[in-house]
Amino acid sequence: MNKNIKLAVAGAILALSASAANAGIIIPAGDWTVDISGNVNTFMTHTKHSGTSQTGRTAGGAASAGYANADSKATQFQTGLLPSALGIGAKTRQNDLDVAFQFSLFTGSNANSGDGLNGGRANENGGLGYNSLNIRQSYLSFGDKSWGTILLGRNLGTFGSDAILSDMTLLGVGSGAGGAGSSTLGRIGSGYIYADWKAQVAYTTPNFNGFEAQVAITEGTGQLDNSNLGYEGKASYSFAADAVTGKVWVGGKTAKIQTAVTVAAAANNGNITEFDSQGGEVGGKLGFSGAELVGYYYSGKNMDQGAGFAINTNVATPVAGFSHDNSGGYVQATYILPTKTKVGASWGKSVIELAAGTAELRDAEREAWVVGAYHPLTKHLNLVAEYNHLETTAAAAVANVSEGKQKTMSLGAILFF
Repeated sequence: MNKNIKLAVAGAILALSASAANAGIIIPAGDWTVDISGNVNTFMTHTKHSGTSQTGRTAGGAASAGYANADSKATQFQTGLLPSALGIGAKTRQNDLDVAFQFSLFTGSNANSGDGLNGGRANENGGLGYNSLNIRQSYLSFGDKSWGTILLGRNLGTFGSDAILSDMTLLGVGSGAGGAGSSTLGRIGSGYIYADWKAQVAYTTPNFNGFEAQVAITEGTGQLDNSNLGYEGKASYSFAADAVTGKVWVGGKTAKIQTAVTVAAAANNGNITEFDSQGGEVGGKLGFSGAELVGYYYSGKNMDQGAGFAINTNVATPVAGFSHDNSGGYVQATYILPTKTKVGASWGKSVIELAAGTAELRDAEREAWVVGAYHPLTKHLNLVAEYNHLETTAAAAVANVSEGKQKTMSLGAILFF
């Protein structure tokens, strides 16, 4: 995996040393140093749904594939928020430039998900079935510590990246268990919006005594005619003094999303309506003697299609009240016991505030409590146990409010190499 992602993930949850977290399979190859790294994880999850429990919501409030029947239960083996991954990267120093590339392939444990490998057919288990394969990273980078680094290709988005990398459920399950797909949701949609993996050109400044900034131009999401790009940026400050460590950051994004006036009009003359999508974020974390606190908040407009996913598909038809405000955040506390087990608890909430006077009069909300324990059985192998309590309110007329709960117990292991 990408070095920064690997360090942040392993460091945030397991408090491993930087050298252990960054230890992959290193192979010298001429002018290049090749790094093969990744993770394998599997969890047994048991989820109880009550009411109209959901993992997602379409822009118009209609039921999506993530909805579950009232009072149902799901038990299965699956990967957690972080899919199993194999990363292959290499770096070299040429002509006073640090040059590198990275490819990372992500997949899940269960076969209850369709993809292009089997014609999109789901539920094909066994030797003749396939699971989803997702190449989330494919980029090149070049730069120098004196002036910074330029990255071109597919990588994690800038806005919201620190929120997900600080989430303790990144090495666990969180919400969204019991369904199809190569990963669960963790705290996505109940405290922050998914940073997503995007084609981009990004520039990162050198580290000036803890200060660092990044700006990115990304592929346009939510587009019908691909006429718009997205723009993201953040600035951060990291510090350490004796036993105290910490980081604070601010970020922002802006883009446009599109919808056809009607399906027929889109097919005949391509009439398009555009909405501004923009948002800001602020966050921080502070560590002292095995304890760590994290706080995060975001606010914006037209950023979320319902379950914490930044809008990455266009909306085929106009939706009453489609233009809406978004807000949310989470707080988290973890502590490393003398046994080296890290225990933690977090609370978070995301809200989609529907426009007044529309058919959808009740805001959509997702609120979750999570408690977890993460024990390093070895420096690479970790046992994980979590409980996630998610409450959802789907946007609807007040008289038809749809509410639900998901209660998920998960137990499994994750191995980094």
